[in-house]
Amino acid sequence: MMQDWFLDAKLGIFIHHGIYAVDGIDESWAFFNGKVSYEDYMAQLDGFTASKYDPDAWADLFKRAGARYAVLTTKHHDGVALWDTKANDLSVVKKTPAGRDLITPYVDALRKNDLRVGFYFSQLDWSHPDYATLRPERHKDDPDESLNRFAYARKGKEDPARWENFLRFHRAQLKELCTEFGKVDLLWFDGDWERDERQFKMKELRDELHFMQPEVVINSRMLGYGDYATPEQGQPVVAPDGPWEFCVTINDSWGYQVQDKNHKSTRQIVRMCAECFGLGGNVLLDIGPYEDGSLQPEQTERLEGLGRWMNKHADAIYGTVAGLPAGLFYGPSTQSKDGKELNLFFFDRPIDQVVTRGIKGKVKRVSVVGSGRELAHRRIGSADWCEVPGNLYIDFPADEVDQDCTVVKVEFEESFSTSLSPGRS
Repeated sequence: MMQDWFLDAKLGIFIHHGIYAVDGIDESWAFFNGKVSYEDYMAQLDGFTASKYDPDAWADLFKRAGARYAVLTTKHHDGVALWDTKANDLSVVKKTPAGRDLITPYVDALRKNDLRVGFYFSQLDWSHPDYATLRPERHKDDPDESLNRFAYARKGKEDPARWENFLRFHRAQLKELCTEFGKVDLLWFDGDWERDERQFKMKELRDELHFMQPEVVINSRMLGYGDYATPEQGQPVVAPDGPWEFCVTINDSWGYQVQDKNHKSTRQIVRMCAECFGLGGNVLLDIGPYEDGSLQPEQTERLEGLGRWMNKHADAIYGTVAGLPAGLFYGPSTQSKDGKELNLFFFDRPIDQVVTRGIKGKVKRVSVVGSGRELAHRRIGSADWCEVPGNLYIDFPADEVDQDCTVVKVEFEESFSTSLSPGRS
């Protein structure tokens, strides 16, 4: 069920933390794709210590970064739970030197910092013995060699009874997450693609989740039963239909990978965020801690830099909605819900002026967000009888340019409107 807090939050932090950080390899996919054997992948259990795990420091950093919520991988596709699940024995509590529940302190730390609590949970489980016991209809007649053994039953070996056993396990773990940690604000599912809605019984699952957590927001990876879209890694050029959130990594990997030093710059991250906010979406920005729970210094640096920009321009970000249609301003923009404020984002240094087109409404004030400095402005190229409102020119001094992205606020006497008219000929 969509909630206003999610629409207003704009920025969340995604945390991929698990045994895959021990060797610094792909989370789950390393064994699924045959880069390492399943046995070698699971041997990482012996090296997972969480010895420097400090969720209070995490939450403090997330808040400084400007985030309003966070999402932690409670269980990835490898099936390793970060809490003391009673549904099976595959958890960091029972199988690793860490030997403790990592979810409770995470939840407590977020709440102390007024951050919304999000849980990532994989619908699929490549370690459970009863998971690969079905095929969806689309793979019914595919040859065995074309289908991964961790995901699908061999031809003629489907076992619906064992699949039902997996579903009982699946529901038991979700019940633990929804009943043992207090209020859960967001459930972020993944891994719904290997079965169909009927096999997962998704409508029933959604109803069960809402019974346990009536106000929980659920992402789209529920085979049609989620609340919002989740484009991944490829930044949308146009907004998806309805509420949405762009999930993206700071470097090129979700979890810590030893070879990945390709971190995006702070300016690139700011630009990505501004463009998504301008289309009315959220950004879920991912980090990958080391196995001991400490954070990669490059990622901490990026979050600090993002926080400088987010907090300086908070008034133009939180609680806003999508801004101008394409063509009216050459950059992203947001607007207040009442339509009386328009925020213009630009990444390059203007020569001397900022220009918008097609905006109807009496301008009350124009200022630089962050400093409050008032800017001179004037309309050019219109007439009383003309339906096209002309261009709004805003003088901009060079000493007000922000190092990452500058924001100008235009305030109107009443709600503004826009015109895409070709004009009168």
